Amino acid sequence: MASSAELSIAMVAGETSGDLLAGRLLSGLRPMLPDARLHGIGGPDMAEYGFVSDYPMEKLAVRGLFEVLAHYREIKGIRDNLRKQLLEERPAAFIGVDAPDFNLDLEIALKKAGIPTMHYIGPSIWAWRRHRINKIAQAVSHMLVIFPFEEAIYRSANIPVTYVGHPLAEVIPMEPDQAGARAELGLDQQDRIIAILPGSRLSEIKYNARVFVQAAVLLTKRDRKLRFVVPMAGPAQRAYFDAMIVHAKLQNLPLTLVNGQSHRVIAACDAALVASGTATLEVALFKKPMVVAYRMNPASWQILRTMAYQPWVGLPNIMAREFLVPELLQGRATPQALASALWAQISSDQNRHRLRRRFIDMHHDLMRNTAAESAHAVMQLLASGGKL
Repeated sequence: MASSAELSIAMVAGETSGDLLAGRLLSGLRPMLPDARLHGIGGPDMAEYGFVSDYPMEKLAVRGLFEVLAHYREIKGIRDNLRKQLLEERPAAFIGVDAPDFNLDLEIALKKAGIPTMHYIGPSIWAWRRHRINKIAQAVSHMLVIFPFEEAIYRSANIPVTYVGHPLAEVIPMEPDQAGARAELGLDQQDRIIAILPGSRLSEIKYNARVFVQAAVLLTKRDRKLRFVVPMAGPAQRAYFDAMIVHAKLQNLPLTLVNGQSHRVIAACDAALVASGTATLEVALFKKPMVVAYRMNPASWQILRTMAYQPWVGLPNIMAREFLVPELLQGRATPQALASALWAQISSDQNRHRLRRRFIDMHHDLMRNTAAESAHAVMQLLASGGKL
C-alpha cells in the first residue's frame, strides 16, 4: 500500500444522515491515514476530518421517484462528471455512503476499472427491491452494514461484508439527560414536550410539515400545557416552515423552532411525531415513545407501496419485527389520526416503560466501536487492492 501522503480516497454521502455515518468512519480512519487526500461529495461532519466536497451534498438530497426525476439531469451530470474525474484520478478506494441510486452505478464503473469499492450501509433490500442484490454484487468489493441481520443476506450472495454496528448507538447515551437537554434549550422542566420531526430534506418537509403541525393544533385542544419543538436541518427548511406557520395563521401555537440540535430536542421531549427514516431509530435510542408517519408524492407512493416485502417502515419496528410503535402512512396520516395515536403514546405510563425496555435492548444490539471497525475494514480493503 502506498504511503498516506500518496493516497487518495473518494467518498460520496448524499444527505445529512450519510454525512454523520461517514464522519464516524473518518474519525477512525483519519488517524491511520493522516495525510491522505479525502474528497468527493459530503457534508460538515466529513469536513471535520479534512474531507473536501467537490460538489454540494444538498444537490443529492432528493427523495421520492418523481422528485428525483425533476432533478435527474442535474444529478446525472454530477455523477457523470465525478465518474470521469475518478477514472482519471484512480483513487486507492471509493466509499459510497448510502445514496444507492447515485452510488451503485458509480461503483460499478469504478470497480470494472479496477478501483476497489466499498458501500457503507446496505440498501434496504430486506424491505423492498430485493433484486438489487445482483447489482450490489457487481458494484462493491466489500459491504459495511449497520444492522446485525444484514450480514447473512450478503454472505448468502457471496458478497464480502462486515457488520460494524450503528454509529448512532455510540453517539446517543444509554441514559439520555432529559433535564439537561431542556435546560440547554430553555424549555420548562415541568412541561409535556412533543418533538416534531418532519424530515431533514426540504421535499419531506413540504409533504409532512403541514399535517404534523395540524396534529399539534388538535393535541393542544386536549392539553393546553403541551409544548412542541421542531429542529430544523438548515435555513431553507426553516424558511419554508416559518412561511407555512404564517400562512396557516398558527403563530400562537406553542411551537419552538430550533436550528439543528435534533438530538438535544429528542432528549428533551416526552414523545415524538417523526417522519420515517433514520430519525425513527434516533428516537428509539433516546428511549422515547413515538408515532411514525410519512407522506410523499402520491404517484411515488403508488409505485413504492407495491415493492414492499414487509409491513413495517419505521426502523424500530423493522428491528423488532412487530409494530412496537404506530405507523401512519400517506392517506392514513391525517391530523386526527396522528393526534389520536400520539395522545395514546403519551397517556400510558405502561406503554412508556414497555418501550423503554425494548429500546434499551435494541441499543445494546447495535452497539459496536463503529469508527474502529469500519476504519479497519477500509484499511484491509486498501491493503488487498479490493481482493478480500
